[in-house]
Amino acid sequence: MTDFNGRTILVTGATGGIGGEIVRRLQAANADVIGAGRDPEKLAVLADETGARTAQFELTSEDEVAGALAGLEPWGVVNCGGFGGEIATPMDTDMEVFDRVMAINARGTMLVTKHAARAMVRLGRGGSIVNVSSQASLVALPGHVSYAASKAAMDSLTRVSALELGPYNIRVNSVHPTVVMTEMSAFYWSRPEIGGAYLEQMPLGRWATEAEIAEPVVFLLSDGASMITGAHLPIDGGFTCR
Repeated sequence: MTDFNGRTILVTGATGGIGGEIVRRLQAANADVIGAGRDPEKLAVLADETGARTAQFELTSEDEVAGALAGLEPWGVVNCGGFGGEIATPMDTDMEVFDRVMAINARGTMLVTKHAARAMVRLGRGGSIVNVSSQASLVALPGHVSYAASKAAMDSLTRVSALELGPYNIRVNSVHPTVVMTEMSAFYWSRPEIGGAYLEQMPLGRWATEAEIAEPVVFLLSDGASMITGAHLPIDGGFTCR
């Protein structure tokens, strides 16, 4: 069984479905978890339910990210905070929505990595960063141009960060989930004409659960993955292998 022996791990997007499950799994594995989000009421509920510490900040603000991370001594980071944006073609994309998707998903990941990695390098204990990307960065999905672009940017951040931080024994990897029926996903994928056709193309033929995303994240954070860095792990029921 994985035991993080009290190592401090920051999880952004911790009040969402996947982020909350990651927090719970890490708590069960004896990590000192800091769940981060923007809604103080939801963070309070998370703290009451899990016992995790919390941090409140807006992912698009460097001042808020830097201020929230100042004084923390993270060993690990999970960049799970995200925004789905809209369903639109390249011809119809609202550029304000595009900019916000990029600001939260790509820029937010960069800001958290920047300030957390500074502390991790200074502490000299190594560590692990896991970015929650998407299958949308690996294959083209109709209507997902903004979201896919933001996650593809996150993938590049993963690879370059793995290269730059490897000498400090800090590993950086990403996971690429298929659809989990969170509140963010259900408005689109629960439509029979959308979800049914999609599941027909997936070898396993079903949606993922939050636990099925959280467990590989915990593995990549753990010492069991100590020789894995710069990797992109699909958790997609085989969809991207077609």
